[in-house]
Amino acid sequence: MDVTFLGGPRPQRGVGVVAPFDFALDRELWRWVPDEVSLHLTRTPFVPVEVSLDLARLVSEHETLGDAVRALTAVTPEVVAYACTSGSFVGGVTGERVMRAAMSLAGAPPSVTTSGALLEALAELDVRRVALVTPYTVSVTRALEEFVAEGGVQVTGCAFMGLTREIWRVPYRDVVAMARQAVQPGTADALFISCTNLPTYDVIPQLEAELRIPVLSANQVTMWAALRRLGTRAVGPYQALLDASARVWPPAVPEETQEHQEGPS
Repeated sequence: MDVTFLGGPRPQRGVGVVAPFDFALDRELWRWVPDEVSLHLTRTPFVPVEVSLDLARLVSEHETLGDAVRALTAVTPEVVAYACTSGSFVGGVTGERVMRAAMSLAGAPPSVTTSGALLEALAELDVRRVALVTPYTVSVTRALEEFVAEGGVQVTGCAFMGLTREIWRVPYRDVVAMARQAVQPGTADALFISCTNLPTYDVIPQLEAELRIPVLSANQVTMWAALRRLGTRAVGPYQALLDASARVWPPAVPEETQEHQEGPS
């Protein structure tokens, strides 16, 4: 009996991703990607340096970026994303812009970086005040604060973990605890959770419901911006950045009203 294959594989649109050598969350990136899009990942060369401003500079050197982009052009992606927050904010707003220019010079189609995508997302949501959560040390965290301020957004609160390695192992409960510490009621229009190596996908809807503001994360804004360049949308149920209907929260119930409704315990 003859076997007939009809049509072959479905056409795929490609997104190239340049990630730092220690990036461990490939699976999380894929969760934001619709079925018709493929991710093509490559990593920067290994360097024996812990997470720090020095590492951020090393993994974002223009020669390193150029080599990674040239490797990706073999599979002809339609957009290339540099998926590293610290590597794209360490040089400030101008440094981020120059990075994208270097990627284009190396042959990239339209390109985005995580930190550039963050500013784009904040503008999309008309955010003027933002709270920050980072897994970084104080010096790296301060560099992020300066980048966001340079982008015209006020930082109203910040919580950081002080980690220099294995950030991908941080459990969701620690991310949630840091978010609660960073956001004071009524002070922020949004929360940003930094670092593409910090797991966030499943906590975003939970935190948005609790904090009643949009919650952005490094991997989320990177995928949102890259897929936007393709004219398609990232997949993220109940995430305010990706779904306008998720930006409206029901009125808060005052504690005394809630206690009255629940009755005595």
